Amino acid sequence: MKGMILAGGKGTRLHPLTKVINKHLIPIGKYPMIYYPIFKLREADITEILITTNQQDIPLFRELLGDGRDLGVRIHFEAQQQAIGIPDAILLSKTFVGSDKLTVILGDNIFHDSLIPYVQSYEKQSTGAKILLKTVADPNRYGIATFDKSQKNILSIEEKPSDSSSNYCVTGIYMYGTEVFEFIKQITPSSRGELEITDVNNLYLQKSKLTFDVLPNWWIDAGTYDSIFQANQIILKNE
Repeated sequence: MKGMILAGGKGTRLHPLTKVINKHLIPIGKYPMIYYPIFKLREADITEILITTNQQDIPLFRELLGDGRDLGVRIHFEAQQQAIGIPDAILLSKTFVGSDKLTVILGDNIFHDSLIPYVQSYEKQSTGAKILLKTVADPNRYGIATFDKSQKNILSIEEKPSDSSSNYCVTGIYMYGTEVFEFIKQITPSSRGELEITDVNNLYLQKSKLTFDVLPNWWIDAGTYDSIFQANQIILKNE
């Protein structure tokens, strides 16, 4: 299994700070934000990690992380030329992944649970993808999974629904096989002009190749000042 951390984007919700610094370098607790997904992958014995970020930010990440050996991993870098969606960034990992499976984490996802049981479960999965869900109070901000009456099967995933009967969001933690690259080629940009990871996950769903688990503990999308403050409070309290 290989790992990928997405650390690009414009960070517009954190302007003006992110006009001069990549948001994944902002400190949370004792460490820059980017350390936390690295720690989670390393804990799950995923030590070959690709970080994608903006071209101009790669020197900063290299200065901070080097080749990763000080953190017990091996880090590679790729530049995402345009911020046109998560699937576009995942495409950059094709050579890096080779014939392995891939765990993708959005670099601003800060969470308590270990990835170990989910990675182990996915490694036993012969084909398809796995997503991790979490209940949220504001489903209109996320990709939301709706279920059948048994609550055991996902019927669909809708991106940022204005009105939803479900509050199970798809977190920025995804596990894919090599077929993901072909699936990405089948989707087209949304009205936002971006390739949507929700469209990729729905392709897996349509082929009955999508499994899921629900995170039992806290998970934070640390993309706003409020959520970064919240993550700091939780992490500092538990250090």
